[in-house]
Amino acid sequence: MKKSDKIKIILVGLYSLFLLVSFIVGFTPGKKIALHLTSFLTYMIKILPCAFILVGLFEVWVKRELIEKHLGEETGLMAYVWIILFAGTIAGGLIVALPVAFSLLNKGARLSIIFTYIGAAAICRIPMTLFEISFLGIKFSMIRLLVSLPLVIITSILLEKYLIKNKYKIIKEN
Repeated sequence: MKKSDKIKIILVGLYSLFLLVSFIVGFTPGKKIALHLTSFLTYMIKILPCAFILVGLFEVWVKRELIEKHLGEETGLMAYVWIILFAGTIAGGLIVALPVAFSLLNKGARLSIIFTYIGAAAICRIPMTLFEISFLGIKFSMIRLLVSLPLVIITSILLEKYLIKNKYKIIKEN
């Protein structure tokens, strides 16, 4: 076992001990932390299996050639429109979007398209936008989208150029 693995185990053990002692002695912040942790873990247990099934189906059903044709290196502005529309349909937020982004990368999507997808999944999901419209109005929501989406695209393109210029490499662990 690596030294870093031992350190991680010790830290998780200390954290668990802190939560247990908090309940025993009635330490309110520790109790709240434990309740938030269980709430988050429950949410993750509900979302992740479905998300991984969908990502697995995406891996199997969507051909690499299709992704390269519409989202690859030779694509233009329409690729950004496609990926923003795709990101708008994602349920579960970035918990689902990140594995899909990894799948898109493996299937040959351009790096700036992947960055745009992650940004768009964070800011323009349809359920979130409808919720926002009901509280803040359609004018506010449209202005927010019309300002933020071009910024996401521009930032994604600049980040891609920067990474290519500096010869980025994605390291895959076994």
